[in-house]
Amino acid sequence: MTRKFGFGGDIGTICQMAYVVRDIHQAIDWWIERTGVGPWFVLPSFGGPDHVYRGETCKSSSAIAMSFAGSTNIELIQPLDDHPSVYKETIDRVGYGFHHFGVAREDIEDEVARRIARGETLVQRAPVPTGGSVAFFEGGPGAPGFVELIPATAGMDAGFTAFWEQTQDWDGRDPVRPFL
Repeated sequence: MTRKFGFGGDIGTICQMAYVVRDIHQAIDWWIERTGVGPWFVLPSFGGPDHVYRGETCKSSSAIAMSFAGSTNIELIQPLDDHPSVYKETIDRVGYGFHHFGVAREDIEDEVARRIARGETLVQRAPVPTGGSVAFFEGGPGAPGFVELIPATAGMDAGFTAFWEQTQDWDGRDPVRPFL
């Protein structure tokens, strides 16, 4: 039987779609005005010495915002500098827009090893506030973006579920809120 998150998604399936944006607040406004998605939970700076991009320490920092459309987490990412990163790579290659699908896994380290053994390219690793480290893999020829493996930790489930709960019957007040 498939285990579900508190926000309704199934562990082991796509639970997130993410976009790189030029201006996070303009992007939030667009999502609210055009789709009714909100409120948004903003982490003003995501980066640090434990982030690794293509085998090197990643010095980039990004602002991140999250909300939910149904049981799908929507993530907006605004790079805050020009340092190399998985986000800047997308902007340089195709511009702003779709970046990755997020797949939540309980066995993330085993899945990382399996994907590397299959010849997939690991692009970036980064510890996340909800526990563990995400892993970005190239999507392959013709792919619309990267695949991000998200650790399906108790912290991830609690954090995403708390965001999701606040999107249920949202009345438009307080459209931007602090992350966790």
